[in-house]
Amino acid sequence: MKFIIGSMVAVAGLMVAGSVMAAEEMPALAKKLNCTACHAIDKKVVGPAWRDVAKKYTGSGVTKYTYNGKEYPLIEGLVMKVSKGGSGNWGTMPMPANDAAGTKQAEITELVKFEQSLATK
Repeated sequence: MKFIIGSMVAVAGLMVAGSVMAAEEMPALAKKLNCTACHAIDKKVVGPAWRDVAKKYTGSGVTKYTYNGKEYPLIEGLVMKVSKGGSGNWGTMPMPANDAAGTKQAEITELVKFEQSLATK
């Protein structure tokens, strides 16, 4: 019985450590822009896990992204989606606009490139 309880405690500790490690991977910029309110690297929060987004697009060899009926190169299209928001790609919950005025494009591009790099991790 002590072995079973000890094993359960060890597994719980590893799960917590794994979550902490994943949270530490999240760039400071994602925290600054409040992306972490809806996204995590490895699990769905309100929005999809960033790793799932990366696998859906980069992992499947996609090179284009369609936003509002117009096709863009992948990174440019994803930056537009993050900036202006929208819904339909991951369910009914809409992603709010994060930079409708276009003032944070360089920061959002940096985060989208980071997110896309997760496809290989």
